[in-house]
Amino acid sequence: MSHKPTTVEDLPAFSVLIDVRTPAEYALDHIPGAINCPVLSDDERRIVGTTYVQVSAFEARKIGGAMVARNIADHLDLLMRDKPREWRPLLYCWRGGMRSGSFVNWLRLVGWDAQQLKGGYKSWRAHVISELATRAPALPLRVLCGPTGSAKTRVLHALAEQGEQVLDLEALAAHRGSVLGDLPGTEQPSQKGFETQLLHALDALDPSRRIWVEAESRRIGRLSVPEPLLQRLRASPIVEIAATREARLAYLLRDYAWLGDDPQRLADKLGGLRELLPKETLASWQGWALRRELPPLFEALMAQHYDPLYARSQGRQFERIGQAQRVEADDLSPDGIAALARRIASLS
Repeated sequence: MSHKPTTVEDLPAFSVLIDVRTPAEYALDHIPGAINCPVLSDDERRIVGTTYVQVSAFEARKIGGAMVARNIADHLDLLMRDKPREWRPLLYCWRGGMRSGSFVNWLRLVGWDAQQLKGGYKSWRAHVISELATRAPALPLRVLCGPTGSAKTRVLHALAEQGEQVLDLEALAAHRGSVLGDLPGTEQPSQKGFETQLLHALDALDPSRRIWVEAESRRIGRLSVPEPLLQRLRASPIVEIAATREARLAYLLRDYAWLGDDPQRLADKLGGLRELLPKETLASWQGWALRRELPPLFEALMAQHYDPLYARSQGRQFERIGQAQRVEADDLSPDGIAALARRIASLS
């Protein structure tokens, strides 16, 4: 056994990655593929921290040590009993300190070649930031633009089904990028978790082949697109979907039909536009929402909010909008989207 600290570059050499932080820490972000075997629960960590501040470091270590020992024993008994001698786990905590170190010592006493990630999760986080900054400027992106209702996300999916490489930022962010873009029953990840999943997605792509991505503003819901990727998006070649207003409205009514299931929630979401609209306009739109009258609502949203916003933002945010390849569409049904994706994929 080497018994030496390892780095992020050594991750593939291990049988399993074990995150020993609390479930709450793990939920915010973790190394892809890592399992959570906490040595302290969320409540236990709060107790130890309070004792450290209010009593002493010694008392905190004494209480925490007993908790850690019990939790490690449970993991050994319940999760690791069947592991063979050649099983080789890599463990990490917040910064490669006592939580993962104590667990590693017990696993080594058993006889496994357990190792500790040098720098812990903090080293992983530094790796994510560094890799995104290094890779993003060289990505061969092709950016899909078009006003709201142009089915850009569905076109991305169709391109993927046809063998093209795609980077679906809205799927990673669990948000569709507009005032009505939150997904029902789905929480957005943390900013750190979003960036980890972004790097994981890039790992699966071939940087020698083009990568299709949807045009995004700086923020997707409450998350921010990392600055190096945002700058690459804004400087990349563009394909603009020029769909007819009728096709866009029909698409929105299909794709956002679920918004009519909760009229009050829809009206409340529209309230987020109160700083941008006259009071009478907002009241009219919220009335349509409460009465489940989606066709006039969506038509007004396109004409008075989304389309003007798109016209203002594209020239400001995308350097090459003037050289965009324009693809017209009058059918955004599933078959129409598949045909549109084939036309886009055929572009040089």
